[in-house]
Amino acid sequence: MNRINKKLQEDKNLLSIYFTAGFPNLEDTAIIIQDLEKNGVDMIEIGLPFSDPLADGPTIQASSAQALKNGMTSDILFEQLKNIRETVSIPLIIMGYFNPILQYGVEAFCAKCQDIGIDGLIIPDLPVDVYNDEYKAVFEKHGLINVFLITPQTSEERIHFIDSISKGFIYMVSSASVTGGQSVFGTAQMDYFKRIEAMNLKNPQIIGFGISTNETFNQATKHAKGAIIGSAFIKHLKREGIQGIPNFTKNILV
Repeated sequence: MNRINKKLQEDKNLLSIYFTAGFPNLEDTAIIIQDLEKNGVDMIEIGLPFSDPLADGPTIQASSAQALKNGMTSDILFEQLKNIRETVSIPLIIMGYFNPILQYGVEAFCAKCQDIGIDGLIIPDLPVDVYNDEYKAVFEKHGLINVFLITPQTSEERIHFIDSISKGFIYMVSSASVTGGQSVFGTAQMDYFKRIEAMNLKNPQIIGFGISTNETFNQATKHAKGAIIGSAFIKHLKREGIQGIPNFTKNILV
């Protein structure tokens, strides 16, 4: 069974952390992953930096720009992660845009992910229909779960289609805006969380975008299986460095 599916079966609210590979420094990637697991994180999204990250807010955009400046590439990321399964057991997901994967070669990229122990991919700009028609067989051949995003504007028909072809979890974007933390979710967002919960989808949902505190984590996980934190963690990493990871996760999971 894929590690993502095993983790989703656990009787707890899941904390997933996103960070950009190669940030703050090129060689930090594996250390950050190891430290996140040691400090209670359930799942990690490893951001593959891209020069035109349309869905990302300024914090993640800046981290991607720095990572690219540091020299991060797909080949370097794979090299950094080649022995990661000797020290890390939680699910690892690569999140990135389709262009670098296409340039690398979809089959070759998926094969490399399988070799090093990546469990899934999140590709915000790969249309669901295109994935289903052209790439699903390749992903499944290499044991990879592809995670799709929904937003408050996604139709129920579309959500049911995404649910029907998903085999892990659905990434539930908290709002239609770009990534970035906030102090509390408002009524409209909470109503959206409740509406999706009431659909009783076969795949659990994990909420991302706007989660930065223990309060927003608890608000999200009241109506979903877990929550994803990205921008707030990257800000903390920039400010406190890797040594600040224990304090960050402690403050979320109190």
